[in-house]
Amino acid sequence: MLEQLRARLDALGRRLRRLERRELDAVLRWIERTGNLLHLSVLVFVPLLIGAVTWLSNATAIVSFLLFPPLASGTYTLFADPEGRYSDPWTFVGGMTVGACCGWVAIAVVSGLGLHSGTVSAAGAALGIFFTGALTWALDLEEPTAFSTALLVLVTGNAQPIYVLGIVVSSSFVAAAFVVWRDRFYEQRARYLYQTTSGDDHVLVPMSERCGAAGVDPATVARFAAELAGAHEAGKVVLFETVYEERDGGEATESAADNDDLDDSDERAADTVDAIERLAADLESQYDVPCEVIVASDDRPDPSARLVLQTARAQNCDLIVTPYAEDDRGGLSSFIRGLFDSEIDVIAFRTSDGRTEWRQVLVPVRGAGDTARAMTDFALRLAGRYRPVSVCTCIKRESRRRKAENTLANLIDAFDGRFETHVVTEPVAQYLSRVDSQYDVVFLGSSTDRSAASRFVSPPTFEKVSDLDADVAIVHRGRHR
Repeated sequence: MLEQLRARLDALGRRLRRLERRELDAVLRWIERTGNLLHLSVLVFVPLLIGAVTWLSNATAIVSFLLFPPLASGTYTLFADPEGRYSDPWTFVGGMTVGACCGWVAIAVVSGLGLHSGTVSAAGAALGIFFTGALTWALDLEEPTAFSTALLVLVTGNAQPIYVLGIVVSSSFVAAAFVVWRDRFYEQRARYLYQTTSGDDHVLVPMSERCGAAGVDPATVARFAAELAGAHEAGKVVLFETVYEERDGGEATESAADNDDLDDSDERAADTVDAIERLAADLESQYDVPCEVIVASDDRPDPSARLVLQTARAQNCDLIVTPYAEDDRGGLSSFIRGLFDSEIDVIAFRTSDGRTEWRQVLVPVRGAGDTARAMTDFALRLAGRYRPVSVCTCIKRESRRRKAENTLANLIDAFDGRFETHVVTEPVAQYLSRVDSQYDVVFLGSSTDRSAASRFVSPPTFEKVSDLDADVAIVHRGRHR
């Protein structure tokens, strides 16, 4: 009884840990989206910085509470749009300081001319805004908060010098914090958040010809996998072959013909292993990546996704690159669908002319989500340091161009590499058919993150472009990573 209770508690604990990992993975994927990351940064850093400035205001008379409204607004602008025109730290500090100085000068001019009237001088306000607009334009410091600091100086009384000094101190403090956040975290978010940039190093390649479509050379697929793995120092390639062993449920026979068949089968298996081992040695020397060979027996004539996944987990592989294969209806084969239904990343690779180098790479994307980032990272590994990766998105209406350009900017900004971007008012299948001859490989998403209804209304792109001149790499991100 006690053992049964312990077993149930252990099972419950494992279930809770799996649930916890899934929730954590869901949170991490939510944060990976640039828009969500920026919103979260605004919620965290803007209150902290304003709180720190408030503490400084209470501790010293240099920082006036009057500068809080423009400071809070400017801080939000920095963190909400770190790549925008108003998010330069020098522009931020300089604009606010110039605005305060212009307001101070306007008060002095109005007072010298005897035009000051009322609690707040209307002439001083107008002149301060004029000076601010002219000077920020001339100095290329167009900063919205500069106009706020120019107006607020009108109600400081005789404390204009202290007010200006407080703006310099507080805005410099905020700008310094922003620079650290942007340089050390935001621009390095691919390194800290995007899992493919620090993973997908150990790549398993099913080598059985039964895994792919007719005419697909598994050796070409293995070279593609070696290119991906070799881009990282921790990369490794595992070539996995299965040998089909037919098992007769009846009584064994010992005729000479049976023995000859067994000898022929063993000889073919030995030849297959020798060929794969030679390929492994070639990959190690050509791509400078460790390469292992694993051979397992399988009693099923069709390739087993379960056996491949078990081997990948046992070998600590986080990416499977498999030959592309279709079923009778033109969809993905049951073998590839079985691989997709796992926590491991998968690339189904479709070759066109047996090329062994992939330098000109195209990545069509619908957004800046998880799969798009994975495809971009894989593309950078192939293109190398000196060749640009082409990233494109297709839109239906010209009015969506600016949003599409921002999406591409958010996607590629996190990566350290060379890019060229295209926004095309054209159906994606038509665009790929027009430009495919310019590229060696095109990365496409598997669309497994879409609902069945969505895929029925709009089939995956890779099903619409079956005759491209370029190779096609269909990327699937594993579940519950």
